[in-house]
Amino acid sequence: MRQLALLLGIWVTAVSLPNQPSFAENPPIPPASDKPLELNLLTNPTASVVTANTIYQEHLTVPSLWLAKENSENKLLDNWIAYPVSGTEPARVDLIVNQQIWSLLDYLERYDFVNRLGTVARNYGYNVRVFNYQQERLATYTCNFSASPAMCRIDMNLQSKLGLQSHN
Repeated sequence: MRQLALLLGIWVTAVSLPNQPSFAENPPIPPASDKPLELNLLTNPTASVVTANTIYQEHLTVPSLWLAKENSENKLLDNWIAYPVSGTEPARVDLIVNQQIWSLLDYLERYDFVNRLGTVARNYGYNVRVFNYQQERLATYTCNFSASPAMCRIDMNLQSKLGLQSHN
């Protein structure tokens, strides 16, 4: 019941926010990338991608998600792969989470996690996709960076929305 009241409160707040740009003023938020998760880049990164194991001594590594990883409750965030802008594809970060921890979280906890890390990545100009090691896409945080400020949307998969798991 508490979750329903919180969700209703979030919805009412979002609907009643003043001075929000209409969709007529800005292009819509693009869909999340449908490119596959490339787990091989965790052990064999190319020069253009950044992972949790990439460290540059000369400058800050972008996007910088180390603090978010360290602050991640219960070691939920395990690793990430950040891809630069490529052709028509905007920059994105694929977060890889610990499936055991993810499955213990309810919908609001998962949403909060995606929102917090999505906000960090957005500040660097990156969209976010959340995966487990089975390469299942669990959530996305996608932005229209041509809008000012950037307009973003969080999408959670059906299992995440309902907080249900199949028990066969």
